[in-house]
Amino acid sequence: MYPILFEIGPLSVRTYGLLLAVSFLVGIILALRRARARGLNQNKMINMSLLIMLAGIVGARIMYVIPHWNEFSANPLDIISPFQSSGSIGLTGLTMYGGFIAAVLVSILYLRVNGLSVWKACDAFAPSIALGIGISRVGCFMNGCCFGLPTESALGVVFPAFSAAGSFYPDAHLHPAQLYNAVLGFGLFGLLLWLDRKPRFDGFIFAVLLISEPITRFFVDLFRYYESSMTLGSLGGVALSVNQGISIVLVGMGLLLLGWLRNRAGQRSGRNRSRRG
Repeated sequence: MYPILFEIGPLSVRTYGLLLAVSFLVGIILALRRARARGLNQNKMINMSLLIMLAGIVGARIMYVIPHWNEFSANPLDIISPFQSSGSIGLTGLTMYGGFIAAVLVSILYLRVNGLSVWKACDAFAPSIALGIGISRVGCFMNGCCFGLPTESALGVVFPAFSAAGSFYPDAHLHPAQLYNAVLGFGLFGLLLWLDRKPRFDGFIFAVLLISEPITRFFVDLFRYYESSMTLGSLGGVALSVNQGISIVLVGMGLLLLGWLRNRAGQRSGRNRSRRG
């Protein structure tokens, strides 16, 4: 693993940060192309993309800080300052679902205010979200964070002692939970593009993402380590993480959204047939 690609004086270019930036850049380029194909105003979509990046980072940071407040209570400025009290440069600690939820809420508000189709835009951006998960989780693996539980399987990875995984589980074989997430993210990206080959009602692709990604996250989290502050309790003797709880809620919301959008599309189709008749 290579958590730091290179250093320029006191500035360290971290693999995770670079791949996170790549995921935003590639995802936005893809989303803008898909938005243009759906007839959405490009300038407004570019503005929304900038808001998504900002909201995603802020939301991910907030959701990390809340259960880890003990890390910041002595130096609250570390929450937002890239110059940490420890002497390091950069922000460490982001929670993906916080960023996802914040980005979706800000996007919907922006689209409503600007009179743009919410569901066309959501469909345009949905594959980019899955692709971003795949790319950024590779960065997590290279960084040694978001690691899995000990395992005796052939898939187990021993992380260096200087990493978060290696310092917590020295010389232990751990599930590469980050790569499980990455593979499933890339797979979901391919699935969404495949489903989008045929005409669908607006919002279909986003609804599939809202159902599928949390399901994959729920099962990957069965093999991932979480500190006690990130657990809700136990389910059948298995610790249930905060992210798994959020996953259950998102799946339910996705199923409701899919049903509502399908009924709405059916009603519109029926009205159009009546008018032609």
